[in-house]
Amino acid sequence: MTQTPLAPSAAARQPGTRIALRTLAIAATLPYIALKVAWVLGSRIGIPDGSPLLDHRTTMIVANGITILMDSAVVVITLLLTQAWGRRVPAWLLVLPMWVASGLLLPIMTGYPLQMVVGLARGGDSGSGEPPFLDGWVFGIVYGGFILQGLALGALFALYTRDRWGHLWKGALRDLAPSPTGPALRTTAVVASLLAIAPAVMHLVWATGSTAGLSEGGIADRNDVFYLMEALSSLFAVAAAAGVLLLAFRRRSALPLAVPLALAWGGSAASACWGGWMSLASLTAAEDLSEQATPAMMLIYGVQMLLGALVVTLGGYFFSERAAALPVRSAGSPATAPAARPSGARA
Repeated sequence: MTQTPLAPSAAARQPGTRIALRTLAIAATLPYIALKVAWVLGSRIGIPDGSPLLDHRTTMIVANGITILMDSAVVVITLLLTQAWGRRVPAWLLVLPMWVASGLLLPIMTGYPLQMVVGLARGGDSGSGEPPFLDGWVFGIVYGGFILQGLALGALFALYTRDRWGHLWKGALRDLAPSPTGPALRTTAVVASLLAIAPAVMHLVWATGSTAGLSEGGIADRNDVFYLMEALSSLFAVAAAAGVLLLAFRRRSALPLAVPLALAWGGSAASACWGGWMSLASLTAAEDLSEQATPAMMLIYGVQMLLGALVVTLGGYFFSERAAALPVRSAGSPATAPAARPSGARA
């Protein structure tokens, strides 16, 4: 991706909208960080008696320390998206953290509101007889904060990319010029789509009630939230496959280019990052054999991470070629429109 600087007119402005979004994103991290710091220091606020979180003090401290750093990174990303120095960082230093943040936040942003709807429909019954490991109000504060972070970061990232790289993702699929590495891109897209089949199918199987490949603890802990998140995990894998296939096998379509890019971005990020997060979480259950992820579960998580790596690679090549095919935008000028496609040319 090119390092095209923002036009002076855009760089000199700090619209009120961006200030408000920056304030919202940073403020939304504070309740979560405050809770985590309190738990590290020994407080039991929000943790009921008998919670399994109290059984492994060292593990809890380490896990909370990691998540404090992760949520603190949101503050850094927010500043990067809204400060002058953030417009000079290399593309990968912004894009990769935002991709990870998207992958961790999207399942929560979509799953928690749906979970609330399901809970209201069932009269507050989640379908599990197990006691909660946290007080109910903690989930509202934490997940509500995550949703606000996701919305604010997403809006800031859209504004930032519009100013810096907007000319790369504007237009429709039919505006894309023929790719000199088209066969390689199509091959990569097919491989990524084939990989997406495994998590899409298995998460759908688990969402519909099958226990095949699940751990004993996973089977016992199934409830409405479990089924809902499994269904969403299947959809994210399908979205990633759909996005890369649309980009690789481009046709004369009026579909905005931003649509397959968003599908590939969100689907691959959610699949890969939650696959990695669940793999990491399974390592903390080493003392309880029933809670350990089965080989089948670990295989699915690994495939999800590989799917994300392939999509990121494909995206990097796509934007590099897109940048090379378009004229460089001069300072102070609007984004350059895609070059006219030769008559009869095909991707």
